[in-house]
Amino acid sequence: MGYMLTIEPLGATLEVEEGQTLLDAALRQGIYLPHACGHGLCGTCKVQVCDGEVDHGAANPFALMEGERQEGKTLACCATLQSDAVIEADIEEEPDAEIIPVRDFQATVQAITALTPTIKGLRLALNQPLHFQAGQYVQLDIPGVGARAFSIANAPADVERTRSIELHVRQVPGGAGTTWLHQSLQVGDALKLSGPYGRFFVRKSSPAPMVFMAGGSGLSSPRSMILDLLDGGCTTPITLVYGQRSREELYGHEEFLALAAQHPNLRYVPVLSNEPEGSDWAGARGYVHEAAKAAFPQGFAGHKAYLCGPPPMVEACIGALMQGRLFERDIHTEKFLSAADAGAVRSPLFKNV
Repeated sequence: MGYMLTIEPLGATLEVEEGQTLLDAALRQGIYLPHACGHGLCGTCKVQVCDGEVDHGAANPFALMEGERQEGKTLACCATLQSDAVIEADIEEEPDAEIIPVRDFQATVQAITALTPTIKGLRLALNQPLHFQAGQYVQLDIPGVGARAFSIANAPADVERTRSIELHVRQVPGGAGTTWLHQSLQVGDALKLSGPYGRFFVRKSSPAPMVFMAGGSGLSSPRSMILDLLDGGCTTPITLVYGQRSREELYGHEEFLALAAQHPNLRYVPVLSNEPEGSDWAGARGYVHEAAKAAFPQGFAGHKAYLCGPPPMVEACIGALMQGRLFERDIHTEKFLSAADAGAVRSPLFKNV
């Protein structure tokens, strides 16, 4: 038995299956609701229940406080319907966003590549075509662990041609999901996944020059986005500032050196934060935000910025961008959230970053 859900201010009505979360039901109809962690921890997906009854599920009491529950608020990522209902969500129009319903896929592991000592590349063959916007991610169902989010690292044209996706997985110390993928997954294994998810994509309608800032395996989304731009013949200036701890962790380096040599509009700025002194590394040292400030001595005004990586890196880059006269409307982020990160209090000053 299901219930009917109306989402305002869109006026859209959809059927929600018993036990299905409001967020999952909306995304599978191509309706985007703001969200981040997907596990009831961060509060990004908070909506107002205007009519009807919901079960709040596993909502963290700090992400959804008791007073908010009494006011009729709930978290779409873990709330389920107990009756027909009407909710109001903070949905902003995005003219560059495609309406792509989330679907389920069967995948077979085609290849596993050691990109660095801590990052593996997975090539997964899909049982059906996947359409997505470069920068989006999938939820991979890891046996015995549950769903984990990983950005698609190859360009949409490559996915369409090969019907396979590439994921970059950094092994998180103590992380059950990434440990299983690094230590147990084998070529030929079958996996389940769903997607595409996310609101991280290039605003192609804007003529502004672009600066991408990435750290660690956060290179995956910018790689897909930049390859997609270059595949489409983009001539707008693009800068990639990419940070790792050491040279052995700097995967994709040769690829971006070659791309920058081939495309005059692409500038590539690699930076290492913990490279041993006296090594033969001749590039920038320090952190991504520091290298970006050095690469843009006149500031960032007039650009569009796309940030992807661990939350401390993203926060430092946001600060550098704002000091350089670039503000929220032109800054777009994709943070790699652990459970601890997701539970952190978000700043009330920013809606998007």
